[in-house]
Amino acid sequence: MKKKLFPTLLFNYLSFNYLFCFVFLGYTLYPNKILAQKNNNQKLPFELTRIEPKEWWVGMQNKELQILLYGKNIGTAEVKIGKSDAGNIKILRTEKPENQNYIFLYVDLADAKAGKFEIILTKEKEKKPIIHTYTLLTPEKPREQYVGFTPADVIYLVMPDRFANGDPKNDVVKEMNPKAIHNRNEPFGRHGGDLLGIEKNLDYFAKMGYTALWLNPPQENNQPDQSYHGYAITDFYKIDARCGTNEDFGRLVKSARQKNLKIILDMVFNHCGSEHWFIKDLPMKDWIHQFPEFTQSNYRLSTTVDPYVSQFDYDKMQMGWFDRHMPDLNQRNPHLATYLIQNSIWWIQYFGIEGIRMDTHPYPYPDFMAKWCEAVFREYPNFNIVGEVWESSAITSAYWQKNSKNAKNYNSNLPSLTDFPVSDALNGAFNENDGWNTGLSKIYYALVQDGIYPNPEQNVIFLDNHDVSRYATNTGKDLRKIKMGLAYLATLRGVPQVFYGTEILMEGGGDNHGKLRGDFPGGWAGDKVNAFTQEGLTNDQKDLQNYTQKLFNWRKSATAVHTGKMMHFVPDNNVYVHFRYNDNNSVMVLGNNSNDPRKVDTKRFQERMKGYTSAKNALTGETITNLSELLLPAKSVTILELMK
Repeated sequence: MKKKLFPTLLFNYLSFNYLFCFVFLGYTLYPNKILAQKNNNQKLPFELTRIEPKEWWVGMQNKELQILLYGKNIGTAEVKIGKSDAGNIKILRTEKPENQNYIFLYVDLADAKAGKFEIILTKEKEKKPIIHTYTLLTPEKPREQYVGFTPADVIYLVMPDRFANGDPKNDVVKEMNPKAIHNRNEPFGRHGGDLLGIEKNLDYFAKMGYTALWLNPPQENNQPDQSYHGYAITDFYKIDARCGTNEDFGRLVKSARQKNLKIILDMVFNHCGSEHWFIKDLPMKDWIHQFPEFTQSNYRLSTTVDPYVSQFDYDKMQMGWFDRHMPDLNQRNPHLATYLIQNSIWWIQYFGIEGIRMDTHPYPYPDFMAKWCEAVFREYPNFNIVGEVWESSAITSAYWQKNSKNAKNYNSNLPSLTDFPVSDALNGAFNENDGWNTGLSKIYYALVQDGIYPNPEQNVIFLDNHDVSRYATNTGKDLRKIKMGLAYLATLRGVPQVFYGTEILMEGGGDNHGKLRGDFPGGWAGDKVNAFTQEGLTNDQKDLQNYTQKLFNWRKSATAVHTGKMMHFVPDNNVYVHFRYNDNNSVMVLGNNSNDPRKVDTKRFQERMKGYTSAKNALTGETITNLSELLLPAKSVTILELMK
């Protein structure tokens, strides 16, 4: 045994010494290679898992860019700029909040050009950094060419999940929250509508005379329930996977433009979804408004305008949560404020959208909202934004329009408002007998208050939307009343907005949002009723759809309605008359709210009719040669193009 053991021990001893010499010499002669191998196998003490925005543009008016860096312990890293073919990129400051998973990097792009530059993240004693290559792009067109919606447009409001299912394969996405069920029979579930479904039906919108599409938020809403509506965003830079992709959205915008359709994107700055990635890992405590216990907003927009408001009521309005699953964002946090402003500019610049509808516009801090509008219009002077201001009082509503005269000397910089006072009037007028302030007088008095608005013609007017009872429901599905509402929508001052399905008598009460936001028939394979082809529609539905199509296609060329002045006359004997006119055209609109026909002597309208000898009915094509007396059908609106 000893004889056999000795050679083995000798062999092992020599092998060990040989290996030791090899390693020692290797380390002495090639130390860098061995260290590199060691570092390649070593896990760094920090990570970079998210960067927002992912790209930016040179030539912007604001030369300062915030870049949000996120990853485990990334706040422990040092940041510097490495190689660059994008010009001289300077770090202005590096802000590290209390949560070490964040860095807010601010860089100066004053001397930048299109190209790439390195963001290097390193740490003392760590030889291998994380290097991210950031891209600066050249804008596709001059900033003046980013043109928004105008009073010449007719906006069609579409809820993507409820309009048309263009790609059934994305109805269920396994990476998304499994509790968000896909079930067309569930009013608050997901129904499968998507961006491709909208794109496939662009010809329908164009045929109907609509010129702009307002999309309820298609951004990611990865919530466990009620994620279909889009107002609980969980990623501000990403389209919801069940709705499509960012590439799908970009294609939709370009395809729509080819059909002369503008895309208006819904945004939300007041709140986000509770499942948002930065809510689940807050950068800092004051990123959102927090209370010892759940505190809901009092929803009193009037507190902003009220000269006698208590601080308690004001704070509850501004800081209270919209709902339990919608954390209230604190826009007075400067990093969040910049983040939100840049996000909206990114959507405009990257995709070329033609407008923004800002949800719950008065709920964030007013000073921030004014700063946001100013920042957007500094970059895009011909763009447009409409803010949702859900107020029935013109005084409270007008406070939010740009250059409004108010006791607080507040200037919102917001051009356009959702005109709830006019909407309320149009929803009540035709259900009432005419009186001093009832019936058609409701419309008259709503417009009498226009003097409080700096630019009432910029207001978005509507019969219904995704938050209020459908117009067909409010009018008892009376076809005459609905046509009257649409006729006033097409001819009053402002930018008309139609809710999807209004043209085919879709119903739904405001107390049940899930049913209010029903599926557009024909948008799903197997639908027995198809509103795109009129297959299965009732005679009343076909009649209303045809009327809507004729009305809004006429409006496309009615320049007096787009930009003309307005004059109206006090309602009398159930008849309300208004004119839209410019130097070349004059349109006379006569509403008869009676259940009987009316003969109207036109003497009292001569200040607007003088010099005109005949008229053409805008919708029937009939020529009227005697303008001294006009016969108005019962419960109707007659639109006449006056001719000399």
